Amino acid sequence: MPGQVGPLAGYVVVDLSRALAGPHAGMMLGDLGARVIKVEAPERGDESRGWGPPFVGPDDHQVSTYYLSCNRNKESVTADLKSEEGREFLTRLVRQADVLVENFRTGVLDRLGFTVERLHELNPGLVILSVTGFGHDGPEGGRAGYDQIAQGEAGLMSITGEPGSPTKVGVPIADLLAGMYGANGVLAALLERERTGRGRVVRTSLLASVVGVHAFQGTKWTVAGEIPAATGNHHASIAPYGLFRAADGALQVAVGSETQWRSFAGIVGLDPDDARFATNADRVSRRVELVDEIERAFSAGTRDHWLGLLEKAGIASGKVRGIDEVYEWEQTRLQGLLVDVEHPVLGRMQLPGPPLRFDDAQPRTHVAPPLLGEHNESVRAWLDGEGEGSHPERAG
Repeated sequence: MPGQVGPLAGYVVVDLSRALAGPHAGMMLGDLGARVIKVEAPERGDESRGWGPPFVGPDDHQVSTYYLSCNRNKESVTADLKSEEGREFLTRLVRQADVLVENFRTGVLDRLGFTVERLHELNPGLVILSVTGFGHDGPEGGRAGYDQIAQGEAGLMSITGEPGSPTKVGVPIADLLAGMYGANGVLAALLERERTGRGRVVRTSLLASVVGVHAFQGTKWTVAGEIPAATGNHHASIAPYGLFRAADGALQVAVGSETQWRSFAGIVGLDPDDARFATNADRVSRRVELVDEIERAFSAGTRDHWLGLLEKAGIASGKVRGIDEVYEWEQTRLQGLLVDVEHPVLGRMQLPGPPLRFDDAQPRTHVAPPLLGEHNESVRAWLDGEGEGSHPERAG
């Protein structure tokens, strides 16, 4: 992929992962400038190529929008890793790589002949990211991991939604978090390699990723001994903080300090010194009563009326937008959260963009998620020393 720019320009990532967690990690590294070579099974490729609807494109070449969401800035090559030829191809890639990403079930890569020891024998500086469902060891280390299963097992569904109705998050958050944690671990390992010259294995899992963001809900149990419960669209530890209804629709308000409470109370006609709501703890314990009082006030005006008053008072508030509205919002576009790419089948299209920006960075061109095997010839030519960016000095 000529012309790559970014903090990781010049680094090579071999992405053996499928579905979402590993591919999301690989995409993050690609967004940062790394050359990401996605190795897929011949004919079928990554499972997410078949996940839909929706599919887009001509009848004879339908493309999954799910696949498009997590594979930008990559190249695709095909190889049957169960064959001698496929294993030899992966061996050559590993020798040239800085990072290898995999999310096989525990033991699969070993059975293919690529144990950690073998990988580091081929390339001592290789950083290996291994993403599993429930961890690589322990009594349940071999369990298959899918996002919603992990959301339930890791407690997230028990604190999401309305009380008594466990609810999953609207995106595969365990997968996405595992990818983010994994990419973060890779960056730390690459930085360490600058000092030691050695790569290491970075491990995370869907279970670990969700437990890692329990935040105050985790310490509510581990420290205070209280079992967290779902509180719907209202914060478990701060009030008022949540969704409220005005005359013409919903708005959200976050009152994060006592100073803000006094301002907010004045706006909605409440006495800030009312003994029922005098402290945040009082307001949390009487949340239902407080919400009723606030919505009674909000019912007398439109959403925009109240949002205007709240903004003038410096109180965080906002609308509840549909996904379509988010991508049409000027603020989203100005933050670079939409990128234009050219797809070989779909043509010019827009994708959600990377969430990081670097001051004074050279502008880059993002690349559409690849067709299956689109780069078979160019990557093999590169390995033969014929392609641009060949760096045989990386060989272990």
